[in-house]
Amino acid sequence: MIGLQGKKVVGVKQTLKVIKGGKASIVYIAKDAEDRVTIPVSELCRQNSIELIYVNTMKELGHMCGIDVGAATAALINE
Repeated sequence: MIGLQGKKVVGVKQTLKVIKGGKASIVYIAKDAEDRVTIPVSELCRQNSIELIYVNTMKELGHMCGIDVGAATAALINE
């Protein structure tokens, strides 16, 4: 498993914020996160042509981000 390299944000609110601000380069979504949480993020990614990568579990995504709890979404930020 690879950790996310570079500047990143973790969590739905922060992910939406960087997408709307035009700063997200790649967005990660956990497949086991609730649809009501992830659908707005995936829609915004499609509208803004941002690469979207699905990760199997929230736990795995959290681990990739270097945190001990699960994460529904994360985004790498353009420097």
